[in-house]
Amino acid sequence: MTELNRKTKETDIKCKIDINGNGTSNISTGVGFFDHMLEAFSKHSGIDIDLSCNGDLHVDAHHTVEDCGIVLGKALKDEIFPIEKVERYGNATVVMDEASSTCALDLSNRPFLVYEVNVSGKVGEFDTELVEEFFHAIAGNAGLTVHIIQDRGRNKHHIIEASFKAFAVALRRAMAKNEKLGIPSTKGVL
Repeated sequence: MTELNRKTKETDIKCKIDINGNGTSNISTGVGFFDHMLEAFSKHSGIDIDLSCNGDLHVDAHHTVEDCGIVLGKALKDEIFPIEKVERYGNATVVMDEASSTCALDLSNRPFLVYEVNVSGKVGEFDTELVEEFFHAIAGNAGLTVHIIQDRGRNKHHIIEASFKAFAVALRRAMAKNEKLGIPSTKGVL
């Protein structure tokens, strides 16, 4: 289990995660739709997440969403690396009604994000552009190479939720134990 706290002038975040959990969560960021997405991420990744954020929501949700991605990413990095005896690569396609999103990722320790999801505007009060900010922050701070591609969909909520769930399932698959692999790299280190 990893516990991290991060306090800036914009956010005060407390986070505990356990990658060997069972997908239970206690999420409170003050941004309802974002909480819903993080709960889905926890459930489908199998990662226990306890996360609270007191952010400057009087400005908007940007700092809260991005900073939660930073903290979750750092906590994931602490839990995942150094890696050995895991699959390393994971991918998943998740459908939600008319929407379908695919995520492929690598526990590479070389952060990179490809985000090809065509949503704009808002879901309720949530700015959809913040989804990319979150994934950029989590991939960069966790040391993951992440590709999230929208296959189809019209409903913004469905598209975003399918993307979070695809990321969760791909990460769960990448972290799956594989005793035969040792350190899963021809370099001998990640």
